[in-house]
This record gives sequence, C-alpha cells and structure tokens, in this order.
Amino acid sequence: MSDLTAYITDRKSRDAAFAEGFDIGYQDFKLGILLKEERLKAGITQEELAHKAHTTKSAISRLETQMTDMKLSTLERIAHALGKEVEIQLR
Repeated sequence: MSDLTAYITDRKSRDAAFAEGFDIGYQDFKLGILLKEERLKAGITQEELAHKAHTTKSAISRLETQMTDMKLSTLERIAHALGKEVEIQLR
C-alpha cells in the first residue's frame, strides 16, 4: 500500500466528512476519465464530440478534467454521440 493510499484510508476512518467528500469527488473524477477514454477510443476530438453532442468544446474539456456538475441529459447526449448508453445503478 502506498503512503498516499495509507493516508487516505486512515483519514477516511477518522473523518466521516472527509470520507464522504473524497468518495463523491473520486466518483466524479472516474466519470471524467471514463468519458475521455471513450472519446479517445472513438478517435474523435473534443470539438467533434461537442458538435455531435450539441454542446461546446469547453464543456467537454471541463467534464473530462474537472467533472463539474452535469445534467443527466447532457451525459446522455455525450454517451449517444459516442455510440454508448447511460446505465445508472443504485446500490
């Protein structure tokens, strides 16, 4: 286990607010990375994806790097532009 992983595990066990914020932020980060990976697999630029999803290149860039709040309808348009579907699970 790396020092960073050990720190995060320890901090999450001691601080519920940190744990919740970390987990939410991590999920947002993973979604942004997933969107970027799918765009790259499709072989298209941010600009091309933005055009297909009826949004702006800067919006795609923000979603891939910062994962600001996103409407479900926007995520669905982006997924459709990539030839994918959105599937949501509650566990």
